[in-house]
Amino acid sequence: MNRKPSPSTSTPPEATPPSPVLVFTPLMAALVVAAFLLGVGIGYLAWGRATAGSASAQAGQSPSATQPSAQQAAGQPTQSQKPKRYEVPVDDDYILGPDDAPITIIEFSDYQCPYCRKWALEVLPLLKQNYPDQFRLIYRDFPLTNIHPEALPAAVAANCAGEQGQYYAYHDALFNSTYPLGSETYQKLALDLGLDRAKFSECLASNRYRDEVVADLDWASQLGVQSTPTFFINGIALVGAQPFEVFKDLIDKELAGELQ
Repeated sequence: MNRKPSPSTSTPPEATPPSPVLVFTPLMAALVVAAFLLGVGIGYLAWGRATAGSASAQAGQSPSATQPSAQQAAGQPTQSQKPKRYEVPVDDDYILGPDDAPITIIEFSDYQCPYCRKWALEVLPLLKQNYPDQFRLIYRDFPLTNIHPEALPAAVAANCAGEQGQYYAYHDALFNSTYPLGSETYQKLALDLGLDRAKFSECLASNRYRDEVVADLDWASQLGVQSTPTFFINGIALVGAQPFEVFKDLIDKELAGELQ
């Protein structure tokens, strides 16, 4: 068993020299501070160069590599994104405008819908003014009969006026009228337009355009139309009573061939 040796009693231990004491002079303190500041400066310079190099590398990337463009964020078509076009037939509905117009606007609408009325009174006149020979409008019926009980009878009345060549005149009269929709109003509007009252009344009584109006409604429902007004501009869907500027932007791009 190993034991710790006991101290010798014959020879006194040597005296341990005292530890040296380090005394800081003002000059030494200044040198220490200067060295510290120099080290910090060199480190900051190296970090700044690394950061600048990283920023330069990011700046060299294309915008699509970092974030979507404003057009993509807004959901607008870009050069690589073309709008979907739907095949919407003109059918045998009445046409407003030149038959050979480059822009065809097919509107699914409801004569009792306040938003349809707003579009007819505020936007359609501006389209006529700004694109007199460049668009044609085809109004197709989409009466929301569950909330607008007079939408279907009003559509029948407009078609009866169409028999006498006054469809769009009657269309405008319905949307401009301040009278509640109903049989009396339909007769009054026919009188104001100078229609043959007997023929008009017979047409209303026979209700012969009801099936055609319902056929429009059914066809649009199968396509996916759910609300009024819904437009198809050369097949491109536009939903709601959008302001004139929205129609103008789409029409101008279509005329310029930017959406092909």
